[in-house]
Amino acid sequence: MKLHELAPAPGSRKKPTRRGRGLGSGLGKTAGRGSKGQLSRSGGKTRTGFEGGQMPIYRRLPKRGFKNVWANVYAEVNVSMLNRFEDGAKVDPVALVEEGVLKNVRDGVRILGDGELNKNLTVVAHGFTKTAIEKIKAAGGSMVLVVKKVDVDRKNPYTINSMEKITAAGGKVEVI
Repeated sequence: MKLHELAPAPGSRKKPTRRGRGLGSGLGKTAGRGSKGQLSRSGGKTRTGFEGGQMPIYRRLPKRGFKNVWANVYAEVNVSMLNRFEDGAKVDPVALVEEGVLKNVRDGVRILGDGELNKNLTVVAHGFTKTAIEKIKAAGGSMVLVVKKVDVDRKNPYTINSMEKITAAGGKVEVI
């Protein structure tokens, strides 16, 4: 075989339809658009959501609620997922990503209490639920709560409450 003998497989290359090029093509004259009317005209399409002048659905339905763009979105991890770490290991957000438990830390990591924990771990996170604290303590582990300095300075009630919960359970608080 030589370079000039190369050819595509039969039927693999189809010529595009040329509209409006005579009656014999099957798509001549009106080019498949029909006769007259808005849709037969060039530029005759309406915008998305247009209902022919009728009040569109996005204006008929009421607006509801709002999205807080400043809200913190925490990556949540159940205590059962922490069993994959070795006994006595320090589990922080970086370790969770490296181990493949999380893809993205987002605004912080919150430990939830679903499942059982069988390992003695030092867990560093931005939040712990009550059951998570109980299960980590029961397994002989310890907790480090990471809080933002801004929240401590402003006496954020949620932050203060979390700090009190962790210190009462024998954990530490780290201010960043």
